[in-house]
Amino acid sequence: MEARVYRGRLACWASLVALIAGLNYYARFTSSSSTGSARDAVYSWSGFASGMIVYGIWLGFVLAIALDHTELLALRRPQSWRRGAAWCAGAIAAIYAVSALVSLIPLPQSPSNEQGLTPTGWEPKHAAAFAANVALLAVVAPFVEELTFRGLGQSLLRFLGRWPSILLVGVAFGATHGLLEALLVLVPFGIVLAYVRDRTESVYPGMVVHALFNGTALALSVLT
Repeated sequence: MEARVYRGRLACWASLVALIAGLNYYARFTSSSSTGSARDAVYSWSGFASGMIVYGIWLGFVLAIALDHTELLALRRPQSWRRGAAWCAGAIAAIYAVSALVSLIPLPQSPSNEQGLTPTGWEPKHAAAFAANVALLAVVAPFVEELTFRGLGQSLLRFLGRWPSILLVGVAFGATHGLLEALLVLVPFGIVLAYVRDRTESVYPGMVVHALFNGTALALSVLT
C-alpha cells in the first residue's frame, strides 16, 4: 500500500530537527565550557533538571505534530517479540562493529569523547545525581529520540521509499547531536535503528538498543 504524504506534519518535523541541530551546533562552536566541565554534568542535579525540561519540551512538539495520528509514532508491539529480540542483538553487534572500525581512524578527538557526557571516574558523593542522570540519558533520551526519528520521522518519510527514509532518518539523528567526529558513529547508529524499526514496525526494539548503548557507555565510564 502506498504511504500517505503528510506535507504539513513533515514540514513541522523537519523544522524541529533543524532547530535542534542548529541549537546544538551553535552551542558546540560558541560554548566556552570545557569538555571536563561538560563531563561533570552527569554528577549535577541542575544538569538533570535542565535535561528533563529540554526533553519534555521536545516530546511536546513531537506529540503535537503527531496529534490525531498517533500511529505515526509506531508505538506498537513488534510483529514478533522473538524476532524483535534477534534484531536488537544484531543491531548491537553492528553498532559496536562500526564503533570499533571508527576507533581505528586517526581523528583529532575520538567520537566517544567528543560529546563529553561520560565521566572520567566515579564520584561516590554525587551518586544520587549520577543515578538521576543515568535515568535521563538511558531512559528519557532514548524514548524521546526514538519517537522523534524512528517513530514520527520515519513514518513521515516513508513515502520516499524504504531506504531513502532509513538513510534520511539516520542522517537527521546524527545531525541533531551537534557533533562532527561522532557523526561517523551516530549516523550509522541512526541507520541501523531505522532498519530495525522498518523490519519490526515498532519503535520499542530501537528504544531498548538505544537505552542499552547509552547505559553501557555511562557504566563503563565509571568502572574502567
